Amino acid sequence: MEEKNYQSPFSWRYGSTEMRQIWSEHNKRLHWRKVWVALAEAQAQYGLVTDTQVEELRAHMGAINVARALEIESEIHHDLMAEILTYAEQCPTAGGIIHLGATSMDIEDNAEALRIKQSLQHILLKLSALIETLFNQIDAHADTPTMAHTHIQPAEPTTIGYRLAVYAQDLLNDWEQLTSDYTQLKGKGFKGAVGTAASYQDLVGEENFTAFEDTLSKKLDLPFFPIATQTYPRKQEYIQLTSLASLGGSLYKFAFDMRILQSPPFGEWSEPFGEKQVGSSAMPFKRNPITAEKINALGRQLAQLPRLAWDNAAHSLLERTLDDSANRRSMLPEAFLMADELLLSAQKIIKRLQINGHAVQHNLDTYGPFAATERLLMALVKKGADRQDMHEHIRQHTLKAWEAIQNGQPNPLSEAIAADSTFQQYLTPQEIAASMDYTGHTGIAAQRAREITTQLPIIKKWLADHNILI
Repeated sequence: MEEKNYQSPFSWRYGSTEMRQIWSEHNKRLHWRKVWVALAEAQAQYGLVTDTQVEELRAHMGAINVARALEIESEIHHDLMAEILTYAEQCPTAGGIIHLGATSMDIEDNAEALRIKQSLQHILLKLSALIETLFNQIDAHADTPTMAHTHIQPAEPTTIGYRLAVYAQDLLNDWEQLTSDYTQLKGKGFKGAVGTAASYQDLVGEENFTAFEDTLSKKLDLPFFPIATQTYPRKQEYIQLTSLASLGGSLYKFAFDMRILQSPPFGEWSEPFGEKQVGSSAMPFKRNPITAEKINALGRQLAQLPRLAWDNAAHSLLERTLDDSANRRSMLPEAFLMADELLLSAQKIIKRLQINGHAVQHNLDTYGPFAATERLLMALVKKGADRQDMHEHIRQHTLKAWEAIQNGQPNPLSEAIAADSTFQQYLTPQEIAASMDYTGHTGIAAQRAREITTQLPIIKKWLADHNILI
C-alpha cells in the first residue's frame, strides 16, 4: 500500500492477490511481449524474422522494465510504442523487427483477451468453490423447517435448505453464462490498422494469410474473431461485464437477505463475527453485518459497469475511436476485482454461516399456525363445510391470535381452533391437529433442495475438461 498517494481500494483492499496480479502493469506488458514473440515466431516461418532474433526476443520476454518504459512514454506519449522501444533496447539483434506489420490493437486486444481469459478462470474456480460450499449447507439443512416470508411478512413454512437452494439456482445460472463467455472468448487476431489484414498479406502473401493467423491462434491458445476493425468488437466486453453483474446481483440478493435475517427481530442467521471484531466505535454491543453490507456495496457498483461497456461498444465509431481507452484501464480490472471480492466475501459467510436454531423455532412457532389454516380450510371443505363460512370463522380466530402476539404472548391459534366446536362438526380432534401441524407443511422443499446439489460433478467435469485446475 502506498499511503502518501491515492490508490484505488482495489489496489490493496478488495480482491485477491492473484486477480490484482493479472491486471497489474507488469502482467499487461508481459502479455504484450508474449504476443510479439508469437508474432515473430509465425513470421520466422516465412523468412521475415531469423531464428536468432526469435530466440533473443524469447530470452528477454520476462525482463519487464516499467520505469524505463514510462520514461520513454513521457517523451513520446504512446504507451505501447514505449514498451516496444524498451524491449528493443534489450534486444539489439531483434529490436528492429518487433511489431512488424502490426498495429497497436493487434497486440493490446489479444493481450487483453488473454488477461480476461485468466480472470474468468479465477472467477470460475471461486464460483465453483462457493457453489460446493453452498451445496454442503443445503444438504445439512434440507429438512430444517423455517418460516418463509413474502413482502417481508410471515407466509408459510419452507426449509432452510430450500431457501439456500434459491441462491444456488441463481449461481448455477451465472455459472452457465460465465462458462459460455469463457468458451466464446476471442481475440482480435492479426488484422492490422482497420481490420483488413492488408499489411500481413503484403508480408506473408495473400494466399498464406489464413494459415498465418491460424498459427498465431494456436500459439496464443486463443480463437480470433473472423471480422474485426482496428479492435475486437467491444460488444464482447459488454456481454462479459453483464455476466459479472448478474453474478453480483445473485450475491447481492443473498447478502441483502442475510442482513434481514441477521436483524434482531428475525435473529435466525448471522455472518461470522470474530472474537476481537468491533461492530461500532460508539456502541460496543453492535454486531453489524459488515461482510454482507460490503457485498451489497460492491454489487451495486458492479451493476453500473455494463452500462459503460455498452457505451464503449455503441460509440466505437466506424473502424475505431479512442474514447474507450481511458475508461477501460479501470473498468475491466475493477469489474473482475469486484466479482472476485464478492465471491471471497460470500464464501466467508456461507462457509461459516451461523444458524440460530432457537430463533428459527421461535419464529416458526409464532407464525407457523397461521400458515396451517390453509390446510385446515381445505380439510374442512373436503368434509362438506362451506368454504366462505369456514374462511370467516378461521379469520376471526387469527385476528385474536395476532392481538395476543402483539401483546407479547405465545400464539394461541392452534389451541383455540382445536377447542372450537364448529370445526369439530367436520373433523376429529386428530384430524384438526394434523391439519394444524405446520412443521410438515413444506411440500417439495427438501426434495428439490437435495436435487440441486447433484450438479456439482457436472461443474467439476467442466473445469477438468477445460484444464482449469481445481
